[in-house]
Amino acid sequence: MLERIREGIQGPWAIAIVALIVVSFVFTGVGGYLSSNSSTAVAVVNDEEISAQTLDNAFQNERSRMEAQFGEAVATLFANESYLSDFRQNVLDRLIGDTLISQKATALGLRVSDEQIKQAIVELPQFQIDGQFNNDTYNLAIQRAGYSPTEFAEYMREQMTRDQLRQALSGTTISLDSATKHLLSLQQQTRDARILEVSAEDYLEDVTLNDDEVLNYYNNNITQYDTEEQVKLSFISLSVDNILPRITVSNEEVQAYYDENISYYTIPEQREVAHILFESGDNEEAALTKAHSALARIKAGEAFATIAAELSDDTVSAEDGGELGEINIGDYEEAFTDAAFALSEEAEVSAPVRTDFGYHIIKLTSLKKEKVSSLDEVNTDTLTDLKREKALDEFFTLQAEMERVAFESSDSLDDIAELIDRPVLETNFFSNSTYPASVDYPQVQNVAFSSDLVDSAVNSELLTVSDEKVMIVRVAEHKPQRTQSLDEVSSGIEQTLKAEKAQQTALLWAQDVQSLIANNEETNSKLAEKSLSWAEHKGLQRNNSIIARQLTEELFGLALSNESNSAVVLLNNGNVGIVKLDSIFDADAPLEADIEAFSGRYASQQSQRTYENFIEALKAEADIQILQ
Repeated sequence: MLERIREGIQGPWAIAIVALIVVSFVFTGVGGYLSSNSSTAVAVVNDEEISAQTLDNAFQNERSRMEAQFGEAVATLFANESYLSDFRQNVLDRLIGDTLISQKATALGLRVSDEQIKQAIVELPQFQIDGQFNNDTYNLAIQRAGYSPTEFAEYMREQMTRDQLRQALSGTTISLDSATKHLLSLQQQTRDARILEVSAEDYLEDVTLNDDEVLNYYNNNITQYDTEEQVKLSFISLSVDNILPRITVSNEEVQAYYDENISYYTIPEQREVAHILFESGDNEEAALTKAHSALARIKAGEAFATIAAELSDDTVSAEDGGELGEINIGDYEEAFTDAAFALSEEAEVSAPVRTDFGYHIIKLTSLKKEKVSSLDEVNTDTLTDLKREKALDEFFTLQAEMERVAFESSDSLDDIAELIDRPVLETNFFSNSTYPASVDYPQVQNVAFSSDLVDSAVNSELLTVSDEKVMIVRVAEHKPQRTQSLDEVSSGIEQTLKAEKAQQTALLWAQDVQSLIANNEETNSKLAEKSLSWAEHKGLQRNNSIIARQLTEELFGLALSNESNSAVVLLNNGNVGIVKLDSIFDADAPLEADIEAFSGRYASQQSQRTYENFIEALKAEADIQILQ
């Protein structure tokens, strides 16, 4: 059993899961997801703490993922404190589940070998360029996430061990071929039916109401007639793009800008290095001795790549002869960088270099000198950059002036409009839940209904809605929340009550028709009373869009016997429907491709359900304390 579980971690399914781990945690820079130096616990799961830092990291990671996926659409949600609280609680619940799974995997003795971890890292597309593993990309990613190669390998080990258990649980979900085929056959079954729609409008003339009914409905549904508070905003905005068209620059300014920013037009020296790492652990002297021994072998003529493959504790780069690829200032620790940039000739090798990870021997494998582009080559870019810089300078200057004028002339936006030569615009009335696009920013939402703007009728502070756009708003008109009077809404109430009564009358008539069907009596004369006739439909499927969804759901719950072959349905459009089942047609034997596709979807749903149920079972037996 355990051996089968261990073997499973090597499959493509497991690699896909690890890929998700890397995208979620490494590239969003939250390497401390599973470990933290924080002593403040937000939860304790079977004596194992989940730290506040762990929760914060996971929270930020999930938020970043959602913002990357949904963009500005999710910004409003995250501006809502209630939503943020629920979101954070959901993240904590997931962490608790992850912790329980890790504990269970450990208790079962699940393990992941070094070779499996190495293979998983090499196969991750996030560490590949043109389909091939790139050690430079790998090292930069884990360095920025705060990992050494060994730490990242251990992190991967814990994640992959946990996913062994997940995969094992999915393997316990049994889907018999016979059951799958039966479910698919039911899904592909078709039915012939007759449909009748009884219009409630035909009964409206006979509906009567009295004042008491209208009043009772009003009182029983009083909250429906509460209006939302509304405002109409006046606003003025300024962006860098508003300023750019009026910016001019001279040739002399372009030359001066080029000279001042020559580094922007310089391709810096490019160097690539390889290294051999000897992790010091608890015995620094032994690591240094190993490094000197290796250096002596290199100087004696042995190949650097061979020694790296044999001795380096950076097991991933060791497979590629210790290659780290291109190195830039800031990529690695200062001692490592200084030593790498002190090498001046290709193939030159450094003395042992001490870093937090241990001792390194560094080899310069490639060196390209810096290249400076001439002004002629970059004139267009220089002109664009200079104009934008001047526009930004004016933008920030005007911001300060806007803020001053908004305060000094707090009862109007006109002076600001004159200052920046921009128009004052105005929205229509809107509520706090329906902001128009022109002012739909969290910064505006935070002040639009504030007492300062509503009661004091002053300008807002300068609102920075993005790095290159600011706004100032004020309330032009205000409608407070109130409850509409009966006189204002009585007409609508009367329409609602009449429609309900008319539908109920139509329902009674439809039920009479259904009784005739159940008694196997003819219905034509009854239908003739309302000039109605059956609409016949052949071969209706469960997912058809021909008849109303409510009718379809009823149809596929009917049987062919007279007592069970018809149903009466209240339709969403206010009418009443009658559906009568005429025939049932089983589908032809499903194609193997259809069975396989359906089986995959069904198994996936069952596996996910099994995994969720397993976590809930672990929670029920666990000692869980929520401390936040």
